[in-house]
Amino acid sequence: MKLTRKQVLAGAAVGALGAAGAYELVDQLAGASPPRGASGPLPPEQHVLDGIRTITDNGVEVAVPPLHHQVLTARVRVDAADLPDAARTFEDALAELERRYAPTPAGIGVTVAWGLPYFHRLVPGAWNEHAPHDVRARKDVLLPARRFGSDPQGTVLEENDIAVLFRSDHLEHIADAAKAMFEKLDLFDVTSIRKGFAGGGFDGGVGLPKQMALAAGVPGAELIPDGAELFLGFTSTQSQGLGPRKIVNLETLGYVDLRSGYFHAGTHMHLSHIGEQLDTWYQLFDFGDRVDTMFRPGLRVPEGTQTVRQAPQDVSTRAEIARGFETHRIIGHSSAIQTASRLQADHVSGDGAVYHKGTAIPHRADFNTLDNPFFWSARPHVDGMSDQPSAGVHFVVFNPTSDDFERVRNAMDGVFPGGARLKIPPRDVGQGFNSVLETTHRQNFLVPPRRHRAFPLAELSA
Repeated sequence: MKLTRKQVLAGAAVGALGAAGAYELVDQLAGASPPRGASGPLPPEQHVLDGIRTITDNGVEVAVPPLHHQVLTARVRVDAADLPDAARTFEDALAELERRYAPTPAGIGVTVAWGLPYFHRLVPGAWNEHAPHDVRARKDVLLPARRFGSDPQGTVLEENDIAVLFRSDHLEHIADAAKAMFEKLDLFDVTSIRKGFAGGGFDGGVGLPKQMALAAGVPGAELIPDGAELFLGFTSTQSQGLGPRKIVNLETLGYVDLRSGYFHAGTHMHLSHIGEQLDTWYQLFDFGDRVDTMFRPGLRVPEGTQTVRQAPQDVSTRAEIARGFETHRIIGHSSAIQTASRLQADHVSGDGAVYHKGTAIPHRADFNTLDNPFFWSARPHVDGMSDQPSAGVHFVVFNPTSDDFERVRNAMDGVFPGGARLKIPPRDVGQGFNSVLETTHRQNFLVPPRRHRAFPLAELSA
Protein backbone atom coordinates (compact mmCIF):
# COMPACT_ATOMS: atom_id res chain seq x y z
CA MET A 1 0.00 0.00 0.00
CA LYS A 2 2.79 2.45 0.85
CA LEU A 3 4.44 1.77 -2.47
CA THR A 4 1.22 2.47 -4.31
CA ARG A 5 0.74 5.76 -2.50
CA LYS A 6 4.33 6.82 -3.18
CA GLN A 7 3.89 6.03 -6.85
CA VAL A 8 0.70 8.05 -6.95
CA LEU A 9 2.26 11.02 -5.16
CA ALA A 10 5.22 10.94 -7.52
CA GLY A 11 3.02 10.88 -10.61
CA ALA A 12 0.85 13.51 -12.23
CA ALA A 13 -2.82 14.08 -11.49
CA VAL A 14 -3.79 12.30 -14.71
CA GLY A 15 -2.18 9.11 -13.49
CA ALA A 16 -3.79 9.49 -10.08
CA LEU A 17 -7.25 9.79 -11.61
CA GLY A 18 -7.19 6.15 -12.68
CA ALA A 19 -5.33 4.82 -9.64
CA ALA A 20 -7.27 2.87 -7.02
CA GLY A 21 -4.53 2.35 -4.44
CA ALA A 22 -5.70 0.54 -1.33
CA TYR A 23 -9.32 1.30 -2.21
CA GLU A 24 -9.47 -1.52 -4.72
CA LEU A 25 -9.73 -3.69 -1.59
CA VAL A 26 -13.21 -2.28 -0.99
CA ASP A 27 -14.73 -4.36 -3.78
CA GLN A 28 -12.87 -7.48 -2.67
CA LEU A 29 -13.95 -7.07 0.95
CA ALA A 30 -17.53 -5.93 0.35
CA GLY A 31 -18.37 -8.71 -2.10
CA ALA A 32 -21.42 -8.23 -4.32
CA SER A 33 -22.84 -4.73 -4.52
CA PRO A 34 -25.96 -4.25 -2.37
CA PRO A 35 -29.35 -4.17 -4.14
CA ARG A 36 -30.45 -0.68 -5.12
CA GLY A 37 -33.72 0.97 -6.11
CA ALA A 38 -34.48 2.37 -9.53
CA SER A 39 -34.10 6.03 -10.40
CA GLY A 40 -36.75 8.40 -11.71
CA PRO A 41 -36.34 11.53 -13.84
CA LEU A 42 -33.30 13.63 -13.04
CA PRO A 43 -34.21 16.04 -10.23
CA PRO A 44 -33.40 19.76 -10.49
CA GLU A 45 -31.14 19.37 -7.44
CA GLN A 46 -27.61 18.02 -7.81
CA HIS A 47 -27.18 16.93 -4.20
CA VAL A 48 -30.06 14.44 -4.26
CA LEU A 49 -29.04 10.81 -4.81
CA ASP A 50 -31.84 8.41 -5.74
CA GLY A 51 -31.91 4.63 -5.39
CA ILE A 52 -30.80 4.58 -1.75
CA ARG A 53 -31.72 1.33 -0.05
CA THR A 54 -32.93 1.35 3.55
CA ILE A 55 -32.74 -1.36 6.18
CA THR A 56 -33.90 -1.62 9.80
CA ASP A 57 -31.32 -1.98 12.54
CA ASN A 58 -32.24 -2.00 16.25
CA GLY A 59 -35.73 -0.86 15.22
CA VAL A 60 -34.35 2.19 13.38
CA GLU A 61 -34.55 2.83 9.63
CA VAL A 62 -31.05 3.28 8.19
CA ALA A 63 -30.01 4.48 4.73
CA VAL A 64 -27.30 2.30 3.15
CA PRO A 65 -24.67 4.64 1.65
CA PRO A 66 -22.74 3.98 -1.56
CA LEU A 67 -19.62 1.88 -1.02
CA HIS A 68 -17.22 4.20 -2.88
CA HIS A 69 -16.81 7.96 -2.55
CA GLN A 70 -14.38 10.38 -4.14
CA VAL A 71 -13.92 14.16 -4.18
CA LEU A 72 -11.78 16.01 -6.71
CA THR A 73 -10.85 19.66 -6.27
CA ALA A 74 -9.38 21.85 -8.98
CA ARG A 75 -8.61 25.31 -10.29
CA VAL A 76 -10.22 26.51 -13.51
CA ARG A 77 -7.65 26.66 -16.30
CA VAL A 78 -9.56 28.74 -18.87
CA ASP A 79 -9.88 32.53 -18.97
CA ALA A 80 -13.09 34.40 -18.27
CA ALA A 81 -13.61 35.12 -21.97
CA ASP A 82 -13.67 31.41 -22.74
CA LEU A 83 -16.12 30.43 -19.99
CA PRO A 84 -19.25 30.14 -22.21
CA ASP A 85 -17.51 27.62 -24.48
CA ALA A 86 -16.08 25.81 -21.46
CA ALA A 87 -19.55 25.62 -19.92
CA ARG A 88 -21.00 23.97 -23.05
CA THR A 89 -18.14 21.48 -23.20
CA PHE A 90 -18.41 20.62 -19.51
CA GLU A 91 -22.19 20.26 -19.62
CA ASP A 92 -21.92 17.94 -22.64
CA ALA A 93 -19.53 15.70 -20.67
CA LEU A 94 -21.84 15.65 -17.65
CA ALA A 95 -24.89 14.89 -19.79
CA GLU A 96 -23.05 12.03 -21.46
CA LEU A 97 -22.27 10.50 -18.07
CA GLU A 98 -25.98 10.71 -17.20
CA ARG A 99 -26.84 8.87 -20.40
CA ARG A 100 -24.44 6.07 -19.50
CA TYR A 101 -25.11 5.75 -15.78
CA ALA A 102 -28.24 5.97 -13.64
CA PRO A 103 -27.99 8.69 -10.95
CA THR A 104 -27.98 6.06 -8.17
CA PRO A 105 -25.32 4.12 -6.25
CA ALA A 106 -25.69 1.35 -8.86
CA GLY A 107 -24.63 3.93 -11.47
CA ILE A 108 -23.03 7.11 -10.19
CA GLY A 109 -24.03 10.30 -8.43
CA VAL A 110 -22.10 13.42 -9.49
CA THR A 111 -22.37 16.71 -7.59
CA VAL A 112 -20.52 19.77 -8.92
CA ALA A 113 -19.83 22.55 -6.40
CA TRP A 114 -18.09 25.92 -6.87
CA GLY A 115 -15.95 27.92 -4.47
CA LEU A 116 -15.73 31.67 -3.83
CA PRO A 117 -12.45 31.97 -5.79
CA TYR A 118 -14.29 30.94 -8.96
CA PHE A 119 -17.07 33.48 -8.48
CA HIS A 120 -14.75 36.31 -7.43
CA ARG A 121 -12.09 35.77 -10.08
CA LEU A 122 -14.04 34.71 -13.16
CA VAL A 123 -17.63 36.00 -12.87
CA PRO A 124 -17.44 38.87 -10.34
CA GLY A 125 -20.02 41.13 -11.95
CA ALA A 126 -22.67 38.44 -12.39
CA TRP A 127 -21.93 37.10 -8.89
CA ASN A 128 -22.53 40.52 -7.35
CA GLU A 129 -25.89 40.66 -9.11
CA HIS A 130 -27.13 37.09 -8.57
CA ALA A 131 -25.40 35.77 -5.43
CA PRO A 132 -28.01 34.53 -2.92
CA HIS A 133 -28.14 36.29 0.44
CA ASP A 134 -28.71 34.75 3.88
CA VAL A 135 -31.42 36.98 5.38
CA ARG A 136 -31.43 35.14 8.71
CA ALA A 137 -27.72 35.74 9.31
CA ARG A 138 -27.53 38.97 7.25
CA LYS A 139 -24.56 37.53 5.40
CA ASP A 140 -23.79 36.02 2.02
CA VAL A 141 -24.97 32.43 1.58
CA LEU A 142 -21.43 31.40 0.63
CA LEU A 143 -18.76 32.47 3.10
CA PRO A 144 -15.00 31.83 3.24
CA ALA A 145 -14.10 28.86 5.41
CA ARG A 146 -13.02 29.62 8.97
CA ARG A 147 -11.41 27.78 11.87
CA PHE A 148 -13.53 26.82 14.87
CA GLY A 149 -12.66 26.72 18.55
CA SER A 150 -11.51 23.09 18.57
CA ASP A 151 -9.71 23.27 15.21
CA PRO A 152 -5.90 23.27 15.24
CA GLN A 153 -4.23 26.54 14.27
CA GLY A 154 -2.73 24.72 11.32
CA THR A 155 -6.07 23.82 9.73
CA VAL A 156 -5.72 24.75 6.04
CA LEU A 157 -8.48 27.01 4.71
CA GLU A 158 -8.62 26.02 1.06
CA GLU A 159 -9.34 28.17 -2.00
CA ASN A 160 -10.33 25.75 -4.74
CA ASP A 161 -12.48 26.86 -7.68
CA ILE A 162 -14.43 23.61 -7.93
CA ALA A 163 -15.10 20.41 -6.01
CA VAL A 164 -16.83 17.37 -7.51
CA LEU A 165 -18.33 14.64 -5.34
CA PHE A 166 -18.65 11.16 -6.87
CA ARG A 167 -20.73 8.42 -5.19
CA SER A 168 -21.13 4.86 -6.49
CA ASP A 169 -21.02 1.19 -5.55
CA HIS A 170 -18.60 0.71 -8.45
CA LEU A 171 -15.05 2.06 -8.38
CA GLU A 172 -14.76 1.82 -12.16
CA HIS A 173 -17.76 4.14 -12.61
CA ILE A 174 -16.03 6.80 -10.52
CA ALA A 175 -12.75 6.38 -12.40
CA ASP A 176 -14.58 6.71 -15.74
CA ALA A 177 -16.43 9.85 -14.64
CA ALA A 178 -13.31 11.47 -13.19
CA LYS A 179 -11.37 10.88 -16.39
CA ALA A 180 -14.23 12.19 -18.54
CA MET A 181 -14.31 15.45 -16.59
CA PHE A 182 -10.68 16.05 -15.62
CA GLU A 183 -8.50 14.13 -18.08
CA LYS A 184 -10.32 14.31 -21.42
CA LEU A 185 -11.29 17.97 -20.99
CA ASP A 186 -8.63 20.68 -20.89
CA LEU A 187 -10.54 22.86 -18.43
CA PHE A 188 -9.06 22.25 -14.96
CA ASP A 189 -5.85 21.83 -13.00
CA VAL A 190 -6.55 19.20 -10.36
CA THR A 191 -5.45 20.25 -6.86
CA SER A 192 -6.44 17.17 -4.84
CA ILE A 193 -7.99 13.71 -5.07
CA ARG A 194 -9.75 12.34 -1.98
CA LYS A 195 -11.02 8.76 -1.80
CA GLY A 196 -12.87 6.64 0.70
CA PHE A 197 -15.66 4.24 1.61
CA ALA A 198 -18.61 3.64 3.93
CA GLY A 199 -20.68 0.74 5.22
CA GLY A 200 -20.23 -2.71 3.78
CA GLY A 201 -21.42 -4.54 6.91
CA PHE A 202 -25.16 -3.96 6.96
CA ASP A 203 -25.90 -7.48 5.75
CA GLY A 204 -23.56 -9.16 8.22
CA GLY A 205 -19.81 -9.59 8.35
CA VAL A 206 -16.95 -7.49 9.62
CA GLY A 207 -17.70 -4.34 7.58
CA LEU A 208 -15.43 -2.15 5.51
CA PRO A 209 -14.11 0.25 8.19
CA LYS A 210 -12.59 -2.50 10.33
CA GLN A 211 -11.31 -4.57 7.40
CA MET A 212 -9.74 -1.59 5.64
CA ALA A 213 -8.15 -0.26 8.83
CA LEU A 214 -6.73 -3.68 9.66
CA ALA A 215 -5.33 -4.07 6.15
CA ALA A 216 -3.66 -0.66 6.45
CA GLY A 217 -2.24 -1.33 9.92
CA VAL A 218 -4.02 1.63 11.55
CA PRO A 219 -3.49 1.71 15.35
CA GLY A 220 -6.68 0.66 17.13
CA ALA A 221 -8.18 -1.04 14.05
CA GLU A 222 -8.75 -4.30 15.90
CA LEU A 223 -11.01 -2.46 18.38
CA ILE A 224 -13.55 -1.32 15.75
CA PRO A 225 -16.76 -3.31 16.24
CA ASP A 226 -17.62 -5.86 13.56
CA GLY A 227 -20.27 -4.52 11.19
CA ALA A 228 -19.64 -0.86 12.05
CA GLU A 229 -20.63 1.61 9.32
CA LEU A 230 -17.78 4.01 10.16
CA PHE A 231 -14.47 3.88 12.06
CA LEU A 232 -15.92 5.28 15.30
CA GLY A 233 -18.36 2.39 15.65
CA PHE A 234 -21.82 3.98 15.44
CA THR A 235 -24.33 4.25 12.60
CA SER A 236 -24.57 7.76 11.17
CA THR A 237 -27.06 7.39 8.30
CA GLN A 238 -30.28 6.65 10.14
CA SER A 239 -33.08 8.19 8.11
CA GLN A 240 -34.38 10.47 10.87
CA GLY A 241 -30.90 11.91 11.33
CA LEU A 242 -30.68 12.98 7.68
CA GLY A 243 -32.56 15.92 6.26
CA PRO A 244 -35.57 15.25 3.99
CA ARG A 245 -35.02 15.48 0.25
CA LYS A 246 -35.43 19.23 -0.33
CA ILE A 247 -34.89 20.71 3.12
CA VAL A 248 -31.37 21.97 2.33
CA ASN A 249 -32.46 23.70 -0.88
CA LEU A 250 -31.73 27.41 -0.69
CA GLU A 251 -35.42 28.24 -1.02
CA THR A 252 -36.97 25.74 1.41
CA LEU A 253 -36.58 27.11 4.94
CA GLY A 254 -36.87 30.81 4.17
CA TYR A 255 -33.30 31.60 5.23
CA VAL A 256 -32.29 32.86 1.78
CA ASP A 257 -33.14 35.72 -0.55
CA LEU A 258 -32.59 34.15 -3.97
CA ARG A 259 -32.67 37.56 -5.63
CA SER A 260 -32.93 36.70 -9.35
CA GLY A 261 -33.71 33.04 -8.64
CA TYR A 262 -30.70 31.85 -10.64
CA PHE A 263 -29.67 29.44 -7.87
CA HIS A 264 -33.16 28.10 -7.05
CA ALA A 265 -32.89 24.36 -6.18
CA GLY A 266 -29.23 24.84 -5.28
CA THR A 267 -27.62 24.37 -1.86
CA HIS A 268 -24.42 24.87 0.13
CA MET A 269 -21.70 22.24 0.64
CA HIS A 270 -18.96 22.10 3.25
CA LEU A 271 -15.90 19.92 2.66
CA SER A 272 -13.26 19.10 5.25
CA HIS A 273 -10.79 16.37 6.16
CA ILE A 274 -10.71 15.19 9.77
CA GLY A 275 -8.18 12.79 11.26
CA GLU A 276 -9.50 10.27 13.81
CA GLN A 277 -7.41 8.77 16.64
CA LEU A 278 -8.95 5.32 16.81
CA ASP A 279 -6.66 3.92 19.48
CA THR A 280 -7.47 6.83 21.82
CA TRP A 281 -11.20 6.59 21.07
CA TYR A 282 -11.44 2.92 21.96
CA GLN A 283 -8.84 2.74 24.74
CA LEU A 284 -9.54 5.97 26.63
CA PHE A 285 -13.34 5.71 26.37
CA ASP A 286 -15.21 2.54 27.30
CA PHE A 287 -18.52 1.75 25.58
CA GLY A 288 -20.59 3.76 28.06
CA ASP A 289 -18.24 6.73 27.70
CA ARG A 290 -18.47 6.53 23.89
CA VAL A 291 -22.28 6.56 24.06
CA ASP A 292 -22.19 9.53 26.44
CA THR A 293 -19.92 11.59 24.23
CA MET A 294 -21.40 10.55 20.88
CA PHE A 295 -25.05 11.01 21.89
CA ARG A 296 -25.74 12.44 25.34
CA PRO A 297 -24.41 11.82 28.87
CA GLY A 298 -26.48 9.42 30.91
CA LEU A 299 -28.00 7.64 27.91
CA ARG A 300 -28.03 3.89 28.48
CA VAL A 301 -28.16 1.41 25.63
CA PRO A 302 -27.14 -2.29 25.54
CA GLU A 303 -23.43 -2.95 25.25
CA GLY A 304 -22.36 -3.16 21.61
CA THR A 305 -25.30 -1.21 20.18
CA GLN A 306 -24.30 0.59 16.99
CA THR A 307 -27.57 2.21 15.88
CA VAL A 308 -29.00 4.52 18.54
CA ARG A 309 -32.33 6.14 17.72
CA GLN A 310 -32.16 9.88 17.03
CA ALA A 311 -35.79 10.66 16.25
CA PRO A 312 -37.38 14.12 16.73
CA GLN A 313 -38.64 13.09 20.19
CA ASP A 314 -35.05 12.31 21.22
CA VAL A 315 -33.74 15.82 20.54
CA SER A 316 -32.33 17.52 23.65
CA THR A 317 -32.99 21.13 24.63
CA ARG A 318 -30.20 23.56 25.50
CA ALA A 319 -31.32 23.45 29.13
CA GLU A 320 -31.06 19.63 29.18
CA ILE A 321 -27.58 19.81 27.62
CA ALA A 322 -26.47 22.35 30.23
CA ARG A 323 -27.81 20.19 33.09
CA GLY A 324 -26.10 17.13 31.63
CA PHE A 325 -22.83 19.02 31.45
CA GLU A 326 -23.14 20.22 35.04
CA THR A 327 -23.70 16.62 36.18
CA HIS A 328 -21.30 14.70 33.95
CA ARG A 329 -18.82 17.41 32.80
CA ILE A 330 -19.13 16.27 29.18
CA ILE A 331 -21.40 17.10 26.27
CA GLY A 332 -22.83 14.65 23.78
CA HIS A 333 -21.99 15.33 20.14
CA SER A 334 -25.44 14.55 18.72
CA SER A 335 -27.42 16.31 21.43
CA ALA A 336 -25.25 19.43 21.20
CA ILE A 337 -25.40 19.86 17.43
CA GLN A 338 -29.14 19.17 17.37
CA THR A 339 -29.69 22.61 18.89
CA ALA A 340 -28.73 23.91 15.44
CA SER A 341 -29.17 20.95 13.09
CA ARG A 342 -32.85 20.26 13.94
CA LEU A 343 -35.84 22.50 13.29
CA GLN A 344 -36.82 24.36 16.44
CA ALA A 345 -40.42 24.83 15.20
CA ASP A 346 -42.73 23.50 12.50
CA HIS A 347 -42.14 25.05 9.06
CA VAL A 348 -44.21 25.14 5.86
CA SER A 349 -42.10 25.71 2.74
CA GLY A 350 -43.15 27.68 -0.31
CA ASP A 351 -44.18 24.49 -2.14
CA GLY A 352 -46.51 23.53 0.73
CA ALA A 353 -44.32 20.83 2.24
CA VAL A 354 -44.58 20.62 6.03
CA TYR A 355 -41.43 20.07 8.10
CA HIS A 356 -42.09 19.33 11.77
CA LYS A 357 -40.17 20.48 14.81
CA GLY A 358 -37.18 18.21 15.43
CA THR A 359 -36.68 17.38 11.74
CA ALA A 360 -33.02 17.10 10.73
CA ILE A 361 -31.74 19.73 8.30
CA PRO A 362 -28.26 18.72 7.03
CA HIS A 363 -27.73 16.14 4.28
CA ARG A 364 -24.55 14.29 5.19
CA ALA A 365 -22.40 12.58 2.58
CA ASP A 366 -19.24 11.98 4.62
CA PHE A 367 -17.10 8.88 4.25
CA ASN A 368 -14.16 7.17 5.93
CA THR A 369 -10.72 7.34 4.39
CA LEU A 370 -7.16 6.11 4.79
CA ASP A 371 -5.87 9.23 2.98
CA ASN A 372 -3.31 11.21 4.95
CA PRO A 373 -4.80 13.69 4.34
CA PHE A 374 -5.50 13.18 0.60
CA PHE A 375 -4.99 10.40 -1.95
CA TRP A 376 -3.11 12.86 -4.18
CA SER A 377 -2.19 16.53 -3.87
CA ALA A 378 -0.75 19.06 -6.29
CA ARG A 379 1.03 20.68 -3.33
CA PRO A 380 2.05 17.84 -1.02
CA HIS A 381 4.16 20.00 1.31
CA VAL A 382 1.41 22.56 1.97
CA ASP A 383 -1.21 19.84 2.44
CA GLY A 384 1.02 17.81 4.77
CA MET A 385 0.91 14.68 2.64
CA SER A 386 2.20 11.43 4.15
CA ASP A 387 2.51 7.94 2.70
CA GLN A 388 1.48 6.48 6.07
CA PRO A 389 -2.19 5.41 6.03
CA SER A 390 -4.29 7.16 8.65
CA ALA A 391 -7.90 6.79 9.81
CA GLY A 392 -10.07 9.77 9.02
CA VAL A 393 -13.20 11.10 7.42
CA HIS A 394 -13.73 13.31 4.41
CA PHE A 395 -16.62 15.28 5.82
CA VAL A 396 -19.12 16.36 3.16
CA VAL A 397 -22.36 17.96 4.28
CA PHE A 398 -25.09 19.99 2.59
CA ASN A 399 -26.70 22.86 4.53
CA PRO A 400 -28.85 25.75 3.31
CA THR A 401 -26.06 28.30 3.95
CA SER A 402 -22.49 28.67 5.22
CA ASP A 403 -23.86 30.27 8.38
CA ASP A 404 -26.17 27.30 8.96
CA PHE A 405 -23.16 24.98 8.81
CA GLU A 406 -21.23 27.26 11.18
CA ARG A 407 -24.07 27.21 13.71
CA VAL A 408 -23.98 23.41 13.77
CA ARG A 409 -20.19 23.26 13.98
CA ASN A 410 -20.10 25.83 16.81
CA ALA A 411 -22.68 23.81 18.74
CA MET A 412 -20.30 20.85 18.50
CA ASP A 413 -17.94 22.96 20.64
CA GLY A 414 -20.66 23.90 23.12
CA VAL A 415 -21.33 27.31 21.51
CA PHE A 416 -25.05 27.48 20.80
CA PRO A 417 -27.20 29.64 18.52
CA GLY A 418 -27.86 32.94 20.25
CA GLY A 419 -24.43 33.04 21.90
CA ALA A 420 -24.88 30.80 24.97
CA ARG A 421 -21.83 28.63 25.59
CA LEU A 422 -20.55 25.97 27.93
CA LYS A 423 -17.18 26.57 29.55
CA ILE A 424 -15.18 23.75 27.98
CA PRO A 425 -11.57 24.25 26.86
CA PRO A 426 -11.08 23.35 23.18
CA ARG A 427 -10.42 19.62 22.64
CA ASP A 428 -10.86 18.99 26.36
CA VAL A 429 -12.02 15.53 27.45
CA GLY A 430 -15.35 17.22 28.17
CA GLN A 431 -15.62 17.51 24.41
CA GLY A 432 -14.84 13.80 24.31
CA PHE A 433 -15.71 13.39 20.64
CA ASN A 434 -13.64 16.44 19.62
CA SER A 435 -10.66 15.29 21.66
CA VAL A 436 -9.96 12.47 19.18
CA LEU A 437 -10.55 14.54 16.02
CA GLU A 438 -8.16 16.84 14.15
CA THR A 439 -9.38 18.89 11.21
CA THR A 440 -6.67 19.42 8.59
CA HIS A 441 -8.57 21.23 5.78
CA ARG A 442 -11.82 23.17 5.25
CA GLN A 443 -13.68 24.91 2.43
CA ASN A 444 -17.24 26.01 1.64
CA PHE A 445 -18.88 25.66 -1.79
CA LEU A 446 -22.12 26.60 -3.53
CA VAL A 447 -23.91 23.77 -5.35
CA PRO A 448 -25.93 25.25 -8.23
CA PRO A 449 -29.08 23.56 -9.53
CA ARG A 450 -28.49 20.97 -12.22
CA ARG A 451 -29.37 23.42 -14.99
CA HIS A 452 -26.50 25.75 -13.97
CA ARG A 453 -23.92 23.23 -12.73
CA ALA A 454 -21.40 23.85 -15.56
CA PHE A 455 -19.55 27.11 -14.90
CA PRO A 456 -22.44 28.98 -13.27
CA LEU A 457 -23.06 32.56 -14.42
CA ALA A 458 -20.72 32.13 -17.39
CA GLU A 459 -23.52 32.85 -19.85
CA LEU A 460 -24.30 36.11 -18.02
CA SER A 461 -20.70 37.30 -17.93
CA ALA A 462 -19.89 36.95 -21.64
